[in-house]
Amino acid sequence: MEPSKRIENVLANAVALADAPGCPPSLAAAVRYAVFPGGARVRPRLCLAVAQACGDDQPAVADAAAAAIELLHCASLVHDDLPCFDDAATRRGKPSVHKAYGERIAVLAGDALIVLAFHTLTQGAAAAPQRLAPLLMTIGRSVGLPFGIVAGQAWECEARVALEEYHRAKTGSLFVAAAVSGAVAAGAQPQAWRVLGDSLGEAYQVADDIRDVADDPALLGKPVGQDETHGRPSAVRELGLEGAVARFRELMDTAIEAIPPCPGAQQLAGLIQLEAKRLVPREIVRHAA
Repeated sequence: MEPSKRIENVLANAVALADAPGCPPSLAAAVRYAVFPGGARVRPRLCLAVAQACGDDQPAVADAAAAAIELLHCASLVHDDLPCFDDAATRRGKPSVHKAYGERIAVLAGDALIVLAFHTLTQGAAAAPQRLAPLLMTIGRSVGLPFGIVAGQAWECEARVALEEYHRAKTGSLFVAAAVSGAVAAGAQPQAWRVLGDSLGEAYQVADDIRDVADDPALLGKPVGQDETHGRPSAVRELGLEGAVARFRELMDTAIEAIPPCPGAQQLAGLIQLEAKRLVPREIVRHAA
């Protein structure tokens, strides 16, 4: 099955739990609203791409890991948009969850998605239980303390933070989890994939910083200028637009070079090159120049 269909199928099955009898209707609707329709599904696609590059001998385990990572990402977006953080009115081209369902339901929907992620992972990894523990450790570390998404969110509350440290926690941690989890799900050596995930994670955050100042909000699906408004660390603020684009290219090259020897290495490199063009389109590169 084509990767995007695999991802959407397993996400649909996971979110169906929210529609079970007895669930508060507003909460169930908010959870579904937060997940569908999705964005580019970059993190679960990376997880499946690594699993496929390593042989993908347990597709159900890879699917569960990919879905868990996307559910955690969706939870972080719901919380990120709240008035106490970005107070963002839109996300993925539609009203953010707290605008559509209210702040209290948005907080609970984000919490529910976190729990649902680990439920989905545990259920899906039943086919290869020996791989469950390392997957739980890898994915749990990517969202918790001291280096996960929660830490990245907390760095926004500090007076000072190193840009690289902020990027590694806020965005990079889940990319590392995606790459490493793909390898674990396929029974491959996981540590060899950390550099790939780390480079892609930082590259994605740099691209987000670039598009925050140089993209059209209608195309981006969310407000621009948020880094400046909230005084957040930004590659563009630190390096300038041209310097940020150069840093992005350097990180994508590093990611390709970091692909460990595996049957699907060439195909994976091609996917990363296509993703680089999507993340920072040619028009933005010309604008930077």
